[in-house]
Parts: sequence; C-alpha cells; structure tokens
Amino acid sequence: MPDTPSQFDPSGRLLAEDVAGDNAPALSITEISALLKRTVEERFGYVKLRGEISGYKRAASGHVYLALKDEGAVIDGVMWKGSAARLPFAPEDGIEVVVSGKITTYPGRSKYQIVIERMELAGEGALMQLLERLKQKLTAEGLFDPARKKPLPYLPRVIGVVTSPTGAVIRDILHRLADRCPTHVVLWPVMVQGEGAALQVARAIRGFDAMEAGGAIPRPDLLIVARGGGSIEDLWAFNEEAVIRAVADCRIPVISAVGHETDTTLCDYAADVRAPTPTAAAEIAVPVRAELTACLSELGLRAGRAVHRYHERARERLTAQMRLMPTLEALLQPQRQRTDDLADRLRRALSHRLSDAGKELSEASGALRPALLKQHVMRERARLEAVRLRPDVLRRRLADSRMAFDRLSRLAISLDPDRPLSRGFARVMQGDQVISTATAARAAGHVTLKFQDDEVGAVISGSLEKLKKTATSKPSKTRSPSSDEDDPPVRQQDLFS
Repeated sequence: MPDTPSQFDPSGRLLAEDVAGDNAPALSITEISALLKRTVEERFGYVKLRGEISGYKRAASGHVYLALKDEGAVIDGVMWKGSAARLPFAPEDGIEVVVSGKITTYPGRSKYQIVIERMELAGEGALMQLLERLKQKLTAEGLFDPARKKPLPYLPRVIGVVTSPTGAVIRDILHRLADRCPTHVVLWPVMVQGEGAALQVARAIRGFDAMEAGGAIPRPDLLIVARGGGSIEDLWAFNEEAVIRAVADCRIPVISAVGHETDTTLCDYAADVRAPTPTAAAEIAVPVRAELTACLSELGLRAGRAVHRYHERARERLTAQMRLMPTLEALLQPQRQRTDDLADRLRRALSHRLSDAGKELSEASGALRPALLKQHVMRERARLEAVRLRPDVLRRRLADSRMAFDRLSRLAISLDPDRPLSRGFARVMQGDQVISTATAARAAGHVTLKFQDDEVGAVISGSLEKLKKTATSKPSKTRSPSSDEDDPPVRQQDLFS
C-alpha cells in the first residue's frame, strides 16, 4: 500500500491529501475500533476458556469484573449482573474455572476481553480446594463445634423435611417412617441442585425455624435435610455458606441426610446428627413402634409381676404376724365377762335405787299438805309487807342527804386553792411545788407566779426594803453580792386567813 503524501514527500507537500486512485483512506480511531470489534466477534464468537481467577471484583451495579490467567497470558473478563446472580458458587481469586462467553473488544481501553455468560469450577480439584477454604473459615467461626449440637427428641410429633417433592427421597422417608412409627410429616419442597438450590434450601430451614407453636401449620420437633446421591457438583448446593449458616442457626434439631454413605458435605458438619442416607435419617428420627409396644408390654408384665410379688410377700408377712397375735376369742373373753358382771350389778343397783326413791317419796308426801302450804304462804306475805318501802321515809332520807351534800360543797369551795386568786392573790410555784417562804423563793431564783387568768415567770432579786431603797436612790453600778443576805425575810400572807 503506497504511503500517503506527507511532509517527507519529494514534492514537499505538508498537508495530507487524498490522491486519485488511493484505495486506503485514513480511518478514525472509532472506525478502526469498530472494525476490530466486529472482526474479533465474527472470528471467535462463542468460546470456552480455562484459567485461574485473578482480581475478582463485584461492582455496586452487580456486574463482576475479573481476569483469567494461565502460565503465559492474561485476558480480562466481565460478567453482567443477570449472569452473576445465577452463579452456583462464590468465585474467589486463585480458583481455576472454565468460563463460556463471547470474545469482544473494549474500545475505550483498546483491550480485548470475554463477556462471560457461564462459569464452572475446573474439575473436582478446584471444587475440593474451594470446599476446604470454606470449611476452614466456618470452622474458625465455631459453626462445627460439637458443643453447639442439640439432642434429638426421642419421639417427635411433627417432622419437617426439606427436599425435592418429586424425587425418591421423600417417598423413602415416608415409607420408612410408616414402617417404624407413623408420624406427622411437613414437606417444604425445594430444588436440591442447580442454580438457586442453595438459596431455596436455606430459606426452607429458616422458614421452619420461624414457625410459631400452635399455628395453622404445626411447628416441627425435628428437621431432616435430605437429598439422594450424586457427584460433588450435584451436591454442591449443600456446601454453600447460606445453607450451612441456616442449619447452624436453626433452633430445631437437624438431621443431615445428603447423598449416600460415602458422600460428605459441609451441611453434615453443621447439622446436629449426620445420617448416611435419607432412609437412615428416618430410622434415626423415630423409634420402632413394634419395639415400643413390646417394651411397654414387657414393662407392664414386669410391673404386674412386681405387684404380685409384693402382695405375696405382704401376705406371707401378715400370716407370720397373725401366728404371733392372740385370737379373737382370747381378746374378747375378759371383756365379755366384765360386761356380764356390770349388767348384773346394774340390775341390782336399779332395784335398790327404786326402793330408796319410793321411801323418799313416802316421807315427802306426808309434808306436802294444803294446810301447811297455806300457812307458809301467809308467813311469807307478812314478811313482804314488813319490808315494803314507804315514801315518807325515802323523802326524809333524801332531804338529809341533800343537806350533807350542800355542806360538803361549801367546804370544797372554801378549800379551793385557786379561789383566793380572784381577790388579787398570786401563788408562787417552782415547777409543781408551792413556795411559801421568802428564803425558799430566794433560793429558787426563778419562780412562776400563778394568777387567776394566767401564769408569769419572775426572777427573785432581793428583799422588798432594798428594792424600795433602790427605787428611791440613784442606781449603783456595783452591787455587793452579800446585800440580799442582810435583808430580813418577808413572810407571805396566808391565803386562807
């Protein structure tokens, strides 16, 4: 292809111009990017790549961006939100995967990339590696701790089953339960493999756990999470973190019956009991009704034999005790003899008492004559007339009593200690004691003067003559402490004179 004329041409032109006959016009960046994009997409179309995840990142929009690499090259990849939501596992850096999608270009960065529509783990080794990582993580959190395990109820009344409604698992469980011990079963139908299976199983377990007792649907006493056998990819839903956490958080005891006896999932570690098969889970869940019936029958026979043996031993002890006890005749003979003796004595005593009563009646009947009774009545009537009360005597007694009462009243009034107070007198008191001398008043110092209407306090300061002298003369600044002792005592007037 000839070069486009430029500033280096011999003609010396500086501006690029189209030359007649030139079949390679200049393209824009957008045009060449579109041509490359179309060429790549038409050449490769739908491809399948295998590589190790690197730089895994989920954007806020839900799209996933990553890079796939091997020993010699790296290719960018993008997974749109719809496809990323259907992933059956959680991708991580370092996991080898097989992706399917379309090769395209990203003109904004001049890069080619693969638009991933489907992602799978690359073989069982990658699955086991992912499984081991998740197991170590959940073990570190204590979700598999044996101390978290709950005991199973001996005879559950309601059993909840989380499994597919169309598989053979539910039929095996129902058949085994019917053979052993018929029990009410509540089925929560779920997908057990494929996209969305783990989310459905986790929701079913949490749904059973959220049921209230006494509701329209009975709350199970025991849960069985079951699935038939299969490859590790088929059982992968029961290795998902959402299912493991739902089993660990469930308050109802859980039996894990996923796969055959050689299959092991993380759900088995989180459950309270692992069953090798769904049929074995039904056997673990309930006892055998025939064995229960036989056990009850045996216990009934043993109880009957124990009661019979107890009665036999009690009868033997009673028989041995009866040989040591006296007979009924020996016990009643003294009492019978005493009864006969008392009966004979009673007859004789009644005869004697009747004879004595006859004599007493004869003696008393002689004194009960009408004339004597009339005389007794006349005497009692005379005595009654003699003691009958007369008004004049009572009036005289009443007048004498009234005069005596008047004399006592006048005497009491004259002896009232408060009566002289109405004539201007006052009673000098110290507490409850009456002070009758000036010496006692000076010794008291503080006294109470009781008047007719009230009481006042007073302080004894000296004799009356000295107070008069003090009132007429100029007050002195100093006072002799012995001045009160020189004054003659003033005697209080007798209140009753």
